[in-house]
Amino acid sequence: MTYKPPYEINTSILNKVAAIMKLIGRFSSMNNLKSQPILRKENQIKSIHSSLAIENNKLSESQVSDLINGKLVIGPKKDIIEVQNAIKVYEHIQEIDPYAQKDLLKYHKILMTSLVSDAGSYRKKQVGVFDEEKAIFMAPPADRVPLLMNELYDYLNDYEENILIKSCVFHYEFEFIHPFSDGNGRMGRLFQTCLLAKEEELFYYLPVESIIKQRQQDYYDAISGSNHQGASTIFIEFMLDAIIDTINETMKQSNIGTGSLPIQAKKLLAILEAGIPYTTLELMEKMNIKSRASFKKHYIDPLLHAGMIEMTLPETPKSRNQRYIRK
Repeated sequence: MTYKPPYEINTSILNKVAAIMKLIGRFSSMNNLKSQPILRKENQIKSIHSSLAIENNKLSESQVSDLINGKLVIGPKKDIIEVQNAIKVYEHIQEIDPYAQKDLLKYHKILMTSLVSDAGSYRKKQVGVFDEEKAIFMAPPADRVPLLMNELYDYLNDYEENILIKSCVFHYEFEFIHPFSDGNGRMGRLFQTCLLAKEEELFYYLPVESIIKQRQQDYYDAISGSNHQGASTIFIEFMLDAIIDTINETMKQSNIGTGSLPIQAKKLLAILEAGIPYTTLELMEKMNIKSRASFKKHYIDPLLHAGMIEMTLPETPKSRNQRYIRK
């Protein structure tokens, strides 16, 4: 009989799964992210930054962006290595087979190279989570890790279950087993993304990690609650909510549902990179527009009114030093 970790599928979970499927159908039919490479890149930056920030990496989102773009960044050496390793992994994210343990070990090695001595191998020692000297959680003994991981991958490969639920179960069980000496959190989040993306490519571009980072204490509470319950039901509900909110947020960013925007404004929005201030002339050159008045009317003003860009000098809108930033 195929192994199944303990969890219950309740009405709340079924409703959340249905909501996600509806959102995916709407989003996929728009095919929006494929036509917005800048937004896809921004979301990958958010994924890397948020997942590492949860693990106390101090680099900012802009510093992560600079490292991706090959720029020099000043910061703690360990934090820089963490980001550089994560970039290497995310560059090949679509090549990862989340159903294969060998890929789990392979990409853990890339993610944790120069950070731990046993990168790419299951732990050989006892590990736990501590608040000062108090043990909050103790992982299973190291000698049980191979068996537990084999059972988890049996479930992943052989048990019939909706992938939205199965990916959440995997994420929780992975964190409970804590198979590595370090890097368990970032690997669990990464592999849940890969499991979802194997079914729906959209998930490669959804920064679910950013919602988890915003609700970091709730994330830990959901893990703790499931630990006490002895089942992953609480964690499944938390993660499904995070996925729903991520899709909604990305839909908003990608301009789905803003049919009232002029086509010119949509084209401008598609080339703007978040956080970078642009002058009017720079934007006119990018769009190959000569008339400043026409550019303001059909491109800038609609985005300002829709709240999708903002002025760096809102109190002096006609200033020669005015810049525009995508929110």
